Parts: sequence; structure tokens; C-alpha cells
Amino acid sequence: MKQPPARLKLYPLADQHGIVIAANFTADLIADTLHFWIRRLGWSDDVEFAPYNQVFQTLLDAQGAFAAHPNSAHVLLLRADRLGPESELAAAMASHGRQLIVAYCPSPAEPPPAAPNEIRINNLLSLYPVPDPFDAHAEQLGDVPYTPLFFTALGTAVVRAIHCLRARPLKVIALDCDNTLWRGTCGEDEPEGVVVDGAHRDLQNFMLAQRDAGMLLAISSKNNENDVNDTFAVHPEMPLRLTDFTTKSINWSSKAEGLAAMADELSLALDSFILVDDSAKEIAEVKAGCPEVLGLELPHQPNRILHFLEHVWAFDHLDITAEDRRRNESYQQQAERGKLERQSGSLEEFLRELRVEIHIQPMSASQVARVAQLTQRTNQMNTTLIRRTEPEVLQSECWTVDVSDRFGSYGLVGAMFLAESGDALVVQNLLLSCRALGRGVEQRMLARVHELAADRGKQRVEVPVAEGPRNQPARDFVAGRSHTEPARPDLRKARVVSSLATIDYAHIARELNRPLQILDAVRIGKRSLAAQRAESQPPRNELEAQLATIWAETLQVPHPGVTEDFFDLGGHSLLAVQLLSSVRQELGVELSMDLVYSGKLTIAGMAAAVELAQVDPGEMARLMAEIDGLSEEELQVLLAEDREREE
Repeated sequence: MKQPPARLKLYPLADQHGIVIAANFTADLIADTLHFWIRRLGWSDDVEFAPYNQVFQTLLDAQGAFAAHPNSAHVLLLRADRLGPESELAAAMASHGRQLIVAYCPSPAEPPPAAPNEIRINNLLSLYPVPDPFDAHAEQLGDVPYTPLFFTALGTAVVRAIHCLRARPLKVIALDCDNTLWRGTCGEDEPEGVVVDGAHRDLQNFMLAQRDAGMLLAISSKNNENDVNDTFAVHPEMPLRLTDFTTKSINWSSKAEGLAAMADELSLALDSFILVDDSAKEIAEVKAGCPEVLGLELPHQPNRILHFLEHVWAFDHLDITAEDRRRNESYQQQAERGKLERQSGSLEEFLRELRVEIHIQPMSASQVARVAQLTQRTNQMNTTLIRRTEPEVLQSECWTVDVSDRFGSYGLVGAMFLAESGDALVVQNLLLSCRALGRGVEQRMLARVHELAADRGKQRVEVPVAEGPRNQPARDFVAGRSHTEPARPDLRKARVVSSLATIDYAHIARELNRPLQILDAVRIGKRSLAAQRAESQPPRNELEAQLATIWAETLQVPHPGVTEDFFDLGGHSLLAVQLLSSVRQELGVELSMDLVYSGKLTIAGMAAAVELAQVDPGEMARLMAEIDGLSEEELQVLLAEDREREE
């Protein structure tokens, strides 16, 4: 049967910005931290909060905050002791459908089992420990159960999870040897003389975990190769072995050249590489020669290495699939295919000797996670560049592609999302991993679509294509300009710097790895209000000075004047709760929320309220009796003197 023609159509990519938060407690104090990281990462997200304590309604309401922002990151901040029956939460989350970022905050109860569309981020939150996260007084006043320090940690974990979902994942970690994998120099100290101490063993175990998560490990070392090989041989106690490295560049050439050669060998772009090295000079040279590569200089203090690595956001993995775990095996098979290709006299002979088998079938439930991952990671043979979460994959008609040959299985390397529209079968997305390109797989995929169109009585096949920075192979293929062997870009000459390379991960890992550091940075980063205000009246006594310090920390405003209004300085009801809680902790005085709304709230007025609260009841009775004994004229004189002190 004659195949209906494919139609090429271009359309813009959907914008995916925004963070929407629903919580079963007052969580608005997280906003400052979210905005701090949004600015630091160069994002343009808006932050919106669902109505207070309406988690279930937000999940289920077709007009709610989540539904109104389908392309935003949907975040749940939950206390397990306030959830009610587990089945109700699971049903609400399942009916929502979209991927949810969920943090279970400290509470007496245990979190329920994870839902299928839930990404739980408590592992990230645990990297920012807060010894005492609770604020019982603030919770009593306004259901703000946690301290500002904990809200800082929580906001950082949320943004870090969103970053992991959005960032194009890196694929290769290139490791220096001397004073990186071990302490010492194998060429000078001899292989037996280098030391694998606790810090370097921790580094190697960290890298093994990255390998298990699907990262490829490589060696990038200026050394004699025999010295490096001998070092591994005489140190069997090392967690890493030579066989754990997919490729190596051990020579006296520049590391930039070595990285480019390894990228060419693996058919990967340089912007998928991380270089970990102890030398600032080597990092700088690689940055000059290969600006796409993310360079990380290790701390010079060995005891800080592991903490540093744990706080490099580029190493984060939220979901690990079976395909990730066998990626190193896949690249070893790819190396064998490369040898066969070089030995073959022609492309036709190579494909014939390779004996490729292609299996295309409807997606099964066990393949959903891998398909979602493919939509996130595949860039070259990806027609529309639409990124899908697991719930979104489940909502679509999807066909998967498994490929194998004489050297083994490639695994699940391709997917097609289909939809019917009138007399057309529309390929909403066709994507194929780069390691399967040039094997005739993409041609077989499109042929299968034509077969399905004919079976369903459709007159034509539509293949929309989006123009992205790296999917030229997909556009050429759909337009009929591709060949059996796609032209490979010269990865050594590529100079497109990815968005990852513009983020200073090393600075974040060194300087913004603890909640108190981040909270200080948030406060410093907030816009100073001092320049916008008239000269303010300074504190006139020790109590006002103490209160001014508390106000400055709460409002993050330098030098608040004693007669300036709390709300004019940017305060709101939640900050007022925090303010009263801080006064209680610092001064031992419990003030009522009535003080906040009884009129103009100033430092001077709060000082008077504190003094009043500190007065002994017997002394108060004596003062009241004294006031009762004053004449009207004497009382007016006292009030005038008090007003003069206020002005």
C-alpha cells in the first residue's frame, strides 16, 4: 500500500516557568529563599501560593492554582500529622495526574507511601540540616510552625529539585588522578607511595554512586599511563577500579584536547562533561579551551571534599531507571561497534555485519519512567523537544523502540507519541537516542507510523517539528534531507555554551551549602530600603536598640527608625508573627497580636508595650493609683512630655 505523505509543520515551544506551592501549614516565609535562588539561577519564574491549608482542594479543583498553571512546577509542602487518611491523599495526588514535588516537613507522624507521580525531596532537604526547626510560639500565633532557618533549607531543597528536573543532565565525569583520586603524585611518589585516605575514599565512593546512577566516568590526567595503571594495580583497596572508567585520556597534552577527543569517541557533546580536578590552573585552561565543560576545583582541605561534592547541584539525580544502571555497559558495547565500523569496507557492509533488530510496540507500564527520561535527555533526534513527566507520558499514546544487534541490546532508545486529528495521524513527538542513530532505526520508526495510519484509515501523517538549538538532525530527517548515516557534528569545534555552564556550581557548593549561609545571603540580597526612606530616628535607649535589631533581622531592613511603621517597611501578618516570636525569645516578653493591629506599630510603641509587660503587678497598681491622684492639668503635662519623647 502506498504510504500517505508526511507533512512538516513548525510551531513554537511552550514556556514552562513558574512555581506553585500548596501546603497544609503557613508556608509563605519560604518565598524570600525561592526568589533568591530564582535570581541566582537566572530564571524568570513567578511564585504563587495556593490558599492556606487547601492541599486537597488544590489537587482536585479544575479551577485551582495547580490547574491554572499547568506548565509550572507543582510543589506540596506537607506535615504528615495533618493529612488524614492515606487513601484520600493518594487518590487526590493520582487524580491530579501531573508530577508533584513533595517535601514532608518535620512532624510527629510518619510520611505515607509515595504516590506514582510524586518526587519526594527529603533526601535533598537532609543536606541542609537545621537542629531545631520548630517555632512553637509562631505556630500558636499564626500556624507558622518552623523557624526562618528551616524555611531557608526547605526553599533551597525545593529549588534544587526543580533545577534537577529542568537542567539538561550531564553524562560524563572526567576525573584527574593525582591529588584528586588519591593523595600524592604517582610519577614522583611512585605508585606505592600515593595514599588513599578517608577523604579520597569518600570521593571515589561518591563517583561510584554517580556511575550507578548512569553517569560515565573518565580519566583526564597529565601523567604517564603506565604510572596510573600501576597505581590502580598496587592499591586494591581503592573503591574505583580501572574497569569503572568508560574512556581515558592519560598523556601530556592539554586537558581541553583530551576532553574533546573523549567527547568525539563517545559521540557526546562537550557540554555533557564535568571535569573534577584539584588544580585551579587546569580548570582555567579547560575553561578557555572548552568553555562548555563544567569545571569543578576540589577544596584544598580534604575533609571538605565530600561536603563540596554533595552540594554540587549538577550531580543531582531524582529518578534512576534501569537504563541508567546499564549505561556503562551500553557504551562498552558501543566501543565494539565502533571497531567493527572502522574495519568494515562500507556502510552497507557495516550494517549487514551488525545485524540490527528493531522492535516497535505500544508502551508498557514498566517503560513509563524510561520514556519520560528520554523526553528529558534526547536533543538531536527529537522532533518537538517536548519534555514530559511520567504522568504526562501515561496520558498519551506512546510506542516504544527497543534495538539490539550482535553486540547486545541498546535498550529502550526511542519513542513516538501519536494522536489522531481528523484524517491525519499526528506524530506529537518522535525521539531517538543518539547512540542508535545511523542504524536505520529512525526510518523504520516513521515507516511504522505510516503503517498505523493506513490501518486506521488516515489519509496523511503529520510530523510537527520545533526548531531547537541542537535538533537539526530531526528536522533534516523529517524534511527528507537525512541520509542513512547522519552527518556528525565536529564536537571538538562546538562552542555552544549550555545554560549549565553559566551557573557557578562551585561557588554554590563552597559558599552556599549551609542554611545559615543561605539565609545571610538572602538577607543581604534583598533590596535595601534605607535609600528610599527619609532619615530615620535612631534608638534612644537600650530596649529600643534591642528591638531595632530584631526588626532589622525580621524585615531585612537596615537601621529601622523607632517611629517608622512596621507595615510601611514591608511587614505583613506572617512577619508580624515572626516578630512577636523573636521578641519572646530574645526579651522573654510575650506580646499579644492585638498590638499589631491596634494602630501604628512602631519600635517606640513596642518598647512601651514591653516595658508595660515587664512591670510588676504591684508596681502597676501603685502607678495607677498615682495617676488617679493627678489633676487634669498635671495629666496633660505628662502626656505632652511623652509626645515630645516620641517625636
